[in-house]
Amino acid sequence: MPRITLDGAADTARVHGDWTLRALTERLDTVRSQLAHAAPAAAWDLGAVQGLDSFGATLLWRAWGGRWPERLQLSVAQRSIFARVAQHALQGLPAVPRQSASDLLVHLGRQLLGFGRHLTAMLGLLGQLLLDVLHLLRHPRAWPVLEISANVYKVGVKAMPVSALVGFLIGVVLSYLSALQLKLFGADVFIVNILGLGIIRELGPVLVSVLVAGRSGSAMTAQLGVMRVTQEIDALAAMGVSISQRLALPKVIALTLAMPLLVLWTSGVALLGGWVSALIELDLSFHYFITALPDAVPIANLYIGLAKGAVFGFLIALIACHFGLRVQPNTESLSRNTTASVVTSITLVILVDAIFAIATRSIGIPG
Repeated sequence: MPRITLDGAADTARVHGDWTLRALTERLDTVRSQLAHAAPAAAWDLGAVQGLDSFGATLLWRAWGGRWPERLQLSVAQRSIFARVAQHALQGLPAVPRQSASDLLVHLGRQLLGFGRHLTAMLGLLGQLLLDVLHLLRHPRAWPVLEISANVYKVGVKAMPVSALVGFLIGVVLSYLSALQLKLFGADVFIVNILGLGIIRELGPVLVSVLVAGRSGSAMTAQLGVMRVTQEIDALAAMGVSISQRLALPKVIALTLAMPLLVLWTSGVALLGGWVSALIELDLSFHYFITALPDAVPIANLYIGLAKGAVFGFLIALIACHFGLRVQPNTESLSRNTTASVVTSITLVILVDAIFAIATRSIGIPG
């Protein structure tokens, strides 16, 4: 057990026990207190030290004030350890490099070049998928039907419970907050307009896209990344199997088909949640809600929402496959590309949604 005893008559501090990291961890506060009391001693005796490593030597060196005591009794091995500690103490910490304007410009240039490489690779993947579709149209029996149906089940059917839960809660919250304001103006019936237009046209597609990007998009990237790490993709390529046709294309087609259905499902559940909240807050009957909804929200809004779902699903799957196929055979690259896939998908979905809003600003909006 590491400890220090003081010999007042001889003005000597004697160090005992095992002075290694493992032994000192449990008694670190006690040892530091003993070192603080023993620091003024003129002589130090390390003859009773049973073990010494760089951690214990650093504690003693700091207690000595970064210099050798006037009188010190220790072995040759112990002196070599203290010499290394003293050498590193003299070197000090490395200076933090300062960022200049040129460094920031270089960093910006690297980011732009990285964006250009990603864009080029993604366009290349898109072109390859189009060639695969043309090939499959000429050879209908080669369509990967099993892969497409399996992916539709994974990204569509399995996502229905969580999308319904989130959609219902969003509908309740939106209806509750809107009802609080509409009550002030006696415009209770306009809750149907707010819920219908907001959910069917905007919230439904965007909400489902964010959920799918975090759930299915990350899963696609991770699956392809693990196949890259375990060299399964290399094995398939060596056997002459088309990677894009058998791995990427089924995912893109499946998510493009499943997203409009998920948008329709989630929007319906969100409207149900909105009606439940409106029933509690405004005493709005279900019959009035259903009959007023088609008049308040033109059918074009439903078409816009479904079109958004298809486009968002296509983009999410394309981005997920792009980053999944770029994974290097190490776990750090896998985690980095999975994160980048989700972030890029959500960002692009919001950007494309803004483009949709501008392009369709005069379509489906009640006059």
